[in-house]
Amino acid sequence: MAVLLRKLLQPGRPPGVLGRSLGRREASLGTDSGAAVRVRFAPSPTGFLHLGGLRTALYNYLFAKKHGGSFILRLEDTDQTRLVPGAADNIEHMLEWAGIPPDESPHRGGPRGPYLQSQRLELYAQATEALLKTGAAYPCFCSSQRLELLKKEALRSRQTPRYDNRCRNLSQRQVAEKLAKDPKPAIRFRLEEEAPAFQDLVYGWNRHEVASVEGDPVILKSDGFPTYHLACVVDDHHMGISHVLRGSEWLVSTSKHLLLYQALGWPPPRFAHLPLLLNRDGSKLSKRQGDIFLESFAAAGFLPDALLDIITNCGSGFPENQMGRTLPELVAQFDLTRITCHSALLDLEKLPEFNRLHLRRLVSNETQRRQLVEKLQLLVEEAFGSQLPDRAVLDPAYVERIILLRQGHICRLQDLVSPAHSFLWTRPTVGRTQLGAISEQVDVIAKRVLRLLEGSGASLTQDVLNAELKKLSEGLPGTKHSNVMKLLRVALSGQPQGPPVAEMMVSLGPKEVRERIQKALSS
Repeated sequence: MAVLLRKLLQPGRPPGVLGRSLGRREASLGTDSGAAVRVRFAPSPTGFLHLGGLRTALYNYLFAKKHGGSFILRLEDTDQTRLVPGAADNIEHMLEWAGIPPDESPHRGGPRGPYLQSQRLELYAQATEALLKTGAAYPCFCSSQRLELLKKEALRSRQTPRYDNRCRNLSQRQVAEKLAKDPKPAIRFRLEEEAPAFQDLVYGWNRHEVASVEGDPVILKSDGFPTYHLACVVDDHHMGISHVLRGSEWLVSTSKHLLLYQALGWPPPRFAHLPLLLNRDGSKLSKRQGDIFLESFAAAGFLPDALLDIITNCGSGFPENQMGRTLPELVAQFDLTRITCHSALLDLEKLPEFNRLHLRRLVSNETQRRQLVEKLQLLVEEAFGSQLPDRAVLDPAYVERIILLRQGHICRLQDLVSPAHSFLWTRPTVGRTQLGAISEQVDVIAKRVLRLLEGSGASLTQDVLNAELKKLSEGLPGTKHSNVMKLLRVALSGQPQGPPVAEMMVSLGPKEVRERIQKALSS
C-alpha cells in the first residue's frame, strides 16, 4: 500500500472532476426490470442472533421469496477485536432453525463467495486503490491518541465529535515523510459537500449532508481491514445485491454509501430501511437482555413459527395483523410498500398465546404430530428419568393421547413435563388418610369409580365420564360433588388442582386409574 500511495497520491489536490460533480446530480437507484432480486442479511458475529436480527433477516427472506430471488447470509467480521466465539455458527444455525435458511452463506457456499468479510480483504484493497487513483481517498496518519483528544474536546464543547480532515490536504513532501515513518496509514474517503438524494422504499426521499456534520470517514484501517462503510458497498456490488433491507439506524449513512458507489463508478442497489423493533414500553431491544436471543426461545420450547408470527404481527408490511400466520402465508401476504416508518412494539407477554396457536396447528397434522410425540418422549425421559414407574408411559400411543387431550390447554410441549403434569408420567404417593380428610365416604366413592371402570372403562369418553361422575355423590349424605372431584383428583395426581377429572381418567386409562385408586386405599 505504501508503494501505491507514493505513486498515486497527489497531495494538496482536490479529488478532481469526479468529486466535484457528485453532488450536482441525484443518485439513480433503479434496477433493471429483468434483474434478479438478491438480498442479504449481514450481521456482525459479535453476538448471537436475537429477535431484532431475526426480524431483519425475515423481511429479507420474505422479499426474496416473494419475488423469486435469493436470500444471502454474509457475516461482517472485520472488527476482529469484538468477535464472539461460536456466534458465526449460531447465526446460521438459528436461521435454519427458524425455517428461513439462506440460499448462499458461509456454510452453504455459493457463486459470489466467500461470505465472510475477513476472507475478502483483497477486494477491499482493490477498491481502495481505485479510490486513491482518482483522489477520492487519501492516507491518514493521525494517531489514535490525537483522534481521542479531538473527540473529548468536541464533547467538552457539547459538539458532535468529528475528524477535522487534517490529513486531507497534506503536501506530497509531507506524505512521503510520513510514509517513511508509518508505511501503513489508515485510508479516508473524501466526503462531498453536497450529498446525493435518494428514494428509500420505506422513508421516501432523503438527503443527508454528511460532510457538514462528519469528518472524512476511515474506509480502510491500518491493519488492512475495511470499515463497515467500504465493506458493505464493495460486497453488495460484487455479490450483485439488488435491494438492501436493513435497520433504520443506517438511513443517515446511506448518503455516504452512495458517494462511495459513485466514486467507484458502480450502480447502487435500492434501499429500504426497516423501522426498529422495540420493547413494549418503547425501549430498545438490548443484547444484554438474555431472553431476546433465539437460543433461549428454542431451549424454552417456543416454536419458530410463533416467533416469526409475533415479530411480523407487531409491525407493518402486511394487509392486516392477524395471529397464526405460517411462513408460506407470510411470504404470500408480504408487501414492502406497506412497511411504515413507525417502530414496531414487541409484546413478548403474548408469545405463549402465539405458541399455543401454532402448537395446535402442528398437532392437527399427523406427520408433525408424530414428531411432537418423539420430542415429548425425550422431554419425559430427560425430566423424570429413573422416576418413571415403567417404560409404558413412553409408549407412542399413550404420549399421543396426552398431546391430543391437552393441546388446547398448553402453550409449549415443555408444559407437559411441568410439576402440574408430573402425574401423567409418575405415580403420586397418596394414602387413605389424605383422602379421608377430604371425604368420609372415601371407600364408597372408590368402589363406585371402580365399578364404573369395570363396566365400560375401555370405551369411556370424556363426555360419558363427566355424566357418570356427576352421579357419584348421589345418595351420599353430606357429600358435595366438588369434594368427590377433589378426592379423585388427589388420588390420581396427588395434587388439589389440575385438569378435569374426566380428562385425567381418559389420559391415564382405566387400568392405571384402577391401580392408583387401589394403591391409595391400601396405603
